[in-house]
Amino acid sequence: MIKKFLLFSLLAMFLLGAWLAYYAVTPLKLQPSSQEITVQPKSGLKSIANQLVKQGVIKDPWHFIILAKLLNKESLLQAGNYTLNKNVTPYQLLLSLNHGKATQGSVTFIEGRTFSQMREKLEKNDAVKQTVKSLTESEILKLLGSKHTIAEGLFFPDTFYFDRDTADMVMLKRSYDAMQSKLAKAWESRASNLPYKNSYEALIMASIVEKETGKASERPTIAGVFINRLRIGMRLQTDPTVIYGMGAAYKGNIRKKDLLADTPYNTYTRDGLPPTPIAMPGLASIEAALHPADTKALYFVGKGDGSHAFSNNLIEHNRAVVKYQLGS
Repeated sequence: MIKKFLLFSLLAMFLLGAWLAYYAVTPLKLQPSSQEITVQPKSGLKSIANQLVKQGVIKDPWHFIILAKLLNKESLLQAGNYTLNKNVTPYQLLLSLNHGKATQGSVTFIEGRTFSQMREKLEKNDAVKQTVKSLTESEILKLLGSKHTIAEGLFFPDTFYFDRDTADMVMLKRSYDAMQSKLAKAWESRASNLPYKNSYEALIMASIVEKETGKASERPTIAGVFINRLRIGMRLQTDPTVIYGMGAAYKGNIRKKDLLADTPYNTYTRDGLPPTPIAMPGLASIEAALHPADTKALYFVGKGDGSHAFSNNLIEHNRAVVKYQLGS
């Protein structure tokens, strides 16, 4: 009798093992609607299995529960949003939930873009939960604990990864905090005798360098030109600040009357730096603004290939303009 019981038990265990092995490696053949799933936070194994049933991933919870228990995965399953392959197997599903391979969203803020363009990118990202769409930039900055009321330049351009349905405010805070941290660190190690009252003025300069630079290696020299101008009280006379001040009126071309029209950002009509940054500067431009090249140049003109010709005086500059801009 005992032998028969043992044989029956061994046979049952063998059949169960065979069945579990078959179940574990048989593709679930998901429909498109069930390939994007969500596992809620603080869910136990039974709850997770029921959530998978409701989302059309598995047909009943118990097969999945037994497999998870036998493979000792019960306590390792993680909440999150997941994208599943159509032919994922129950075993692969367990591994995904075990390793927390949740679907991540990403957003890239690009050097030289404005805060308005940054917000637009967040609003168009379907992985981002929209919470600040109706807020002004000053209201956003207040929530971030910033002393500023204008957001331009205060956010660091980078690629940020996040779990789906992360609030836009979270992404803004990550970018804001990154800029404050990197700017503070760069400011501490700045070169001596720079004509900035504070790190914010350095950030303004960095944004101008970002917009003026076509060739990365020229950033320190371009910063050096503008710093030389500040030191002698010469106006910066940089087109990107004028364009920024024009706002929606800029249609792709800058005309003489635009250079003469006074705005707070027109560095042809006003002395010194503009009141705020004009774009998001990257770290290289921040470093250039704080470690400019040792140059005597006061002028530069584009060569047409992204690089510039630098000149120490107006006579040299005019010659360069004739050579590179007028084609003579």
